[in-house]
Amino acid sequence: MISVKHSGGFKHVEALLDNILHHDLRAGLERYGEMGVDALSRATPKDTGLTAASWHYEIKRGKDFSTITWTNSNIQNGVSVAVLLQYGHATGSGGYVQGVDYINPALRPIFQNIADSAWKEVTKA
Repeated sequence: MISVKHSGGFKHVEALLDNILHHDLRAGLERYGEMGVDALSRATPKDTGLTAASWHYEIKRGKDFSTITWTNSNIQNGVSVAVLLQYGHATGSGGYVQGVDYINPALRPIFQNIADSAWKEVTKA
């Protein structure tokens, strides 16, 4: 959950929103998308390297939103190998392979960078 508290005027927020409306954010979103792909590729556990090389991103923009979605195209038997690595999976012989949380730590610095950049825009004079 994200909570925002504010006191005082909205001059800086209005300036940020005006700036967003009048500038194409695609370049910034592309940069963060590429940073995420690079971070995920480096962090992905490697056996053959196929899953690490299969990261991509997609940017969607609507009237009131922009999103970056990172996806992995290595699908085996209808299941994402990246998800199996992250959360673990059963084996054909009745065993279990423990998952490794590699996605969250890889993307955490990207999310922090986005938040820092947004905060810098909101607070600049």
